[in-house]
Amino acid sequence: MFPSNLVNYALFKFVHLLGVVLLVGNVTVTAVWKVFADRTGVPAVIAFAQRMVTITDWTLTAGGVALLAVGGYGMAITTSMPLFTQRWLGVGQGMFALSGLIWIFVLIPTQIQQARAVRAFAVGQSAVPQSYRVLSRRWILWGVIATLPLLIAVFVMTSRI
Repeated sequence: MFPSNLVNYALFKFVHLLGVVLLVGNVTVTAVWKVFADRTGVPAVIAFAQRMVTITDWTLTAGGVALLAVGGYGMAITTSMPLFTQRWLGVGQGMFALSGLIWIFVLIPTQIQQARAVRAFAVGQSAVPQSYRVLSRRWILWGVIATLPLLIAVFVMTSRI
């Protein structure tokens, strides 16, 4: 029989890793297929992609963040690990927070503006306005910038340096 602490730790580790996969996987894949959708120039395709970005961000990205936090803090509590005295934990959490701040203050507002723009041009317009393209470039630039701290966090957390 396994000690309950070991089972709890394994469960929290699984939840944590699932959260990492959902979060990092979704932000990466979403950016790729949204760029390709935007490049078509077809309003209906762009509108569909923009709706899917919103849906996947609320489900997969937000869900990944929740699982990541529950799993990570669950592992720390299960092992009585001090959360803020280990350098690698502090750096990992800091990078995660930095990415989150970029999402909250830049990416989500940009995404909301894009969703509003799409609703306006998806119905009846034959061309995608330049204002949407500017928002789209801002979203991809800041999305890449916000993904870098996540990748640093994954590296720091897996290497423990």
